[in-house]
Amino acid sequence: MMNAEHAAGETAGSPSAGQATGITATPNPLAPFLDEQGYLILDGALATELERRGADLHDALWSAKLLIEDPGLITQVHLSYLSAGADVISTASYQATVQGFLSRGFSSDEGARLLRLSVELAVKARDRFWADEANRKGRLRPLVAASIGPYGAYLANGSEYTGDYGLSEPELVEFHCPRMEILAGTQTDLFAFETIPSLVEARAIAALLRDYPDKRAWIAFSCRDGQHVCHGERLSECASVADASPEIIAAGINCTAPEYIASLIAEAVMGTGKPIVVYPNSGEGWDSAAGEWTGGAELMGIAAHAVTWHGAGANLIGGCCRTTPRDIAALRFALQAASPPSAPPNRAGAA
Repeated sequence: MMNAEHAAGETAGSPSAGQATGITATPNPLAPFLDEQGYLILDGALATELERRGADLHDALWSAKLLIEDPGLITQVHLSYLSAGADVISTASYQATVQGFLSRGFSSDEGARLLRLSVELAVKARDRFWADEANRKGRLRPLVAASIGPYGAYLANGSEYTGDYGLSEPELVEFHCPRMEILAGTQTDLFAFETIPSLVEARAIAALLRDYPDKRAWIAFSCRDGQHVCHGERLSECASVADASPEIIAAGINCTAPEYIASLIAEAVMGTGKPIVVYPNSGEGWDSAAGEWTGGAELMGIAAHAVTWHGAGANLIGGCCRTTPRDIAALRFALQAASPPSAPPNRAGAA
């Protein structure tokens, strides 16, 4: 079985797993969930959920603005997603960069402190949730994923949906390096490189991660249709970057319309033997020029498709922009209620 062999390739017996050198491979944080449940439930939107609760995020820092102004509200949203059934919560660092904080008048040290705070808030929320014995029934201890957005998120001009930066792979590595260095020193369980629009940025991320062989990450791409990432490359080609990177343990799609997800899962599976991650938006579109959401949400919600997506090969499933804790609760219920559950091969990936 392809994926079982792939999983065994680095965890049991290959020199890359360290057997020949005596080095112990870094555990895959997804493996216990995939072994016991067959899937992980991700959280939903952070920024739009903060806005729904009254936050004003009309700012180049977006959700990271509240790291400065109202970190307690971020904690509340994390707790809501955990209570809804999320196995993974993502930090408020998607649009937080050292460069962005410097442009707001913060020092490098202050910017680093705010980045670390994004992880501290999520870890404390997770630990607070897990301290209640009632929350442990039928659950594994949730994970914290440090969110890392693309270069376009730093530009805050919507270019994470085009990838038209004009930057080379080395230039993108240089951009991502300061934030990764800071977040690598935190208690995050893994990294979520999100809304990546192009092959060149995916390659830059894989190159960056080679300097952190003891860290693990997923990479999720923003896509414009059922086959292509926003910059135009085939998703299968972009997802194949994961197979060449032991640090990347899952690949897939986020911040994309639900209508494209089924075909994109098939496309991703063609490119990688690693677990497939999907967390679409609500179905509404973002007008970057007007600074507003347009169209309507998927009437049935993402939960209506969850069992189908899982059966098609998705292992990590959640929501992106405009999804809520209610959506995540419905998503978990749908997967738990599936009888028998759709259980694709265990795509546990490399450790």
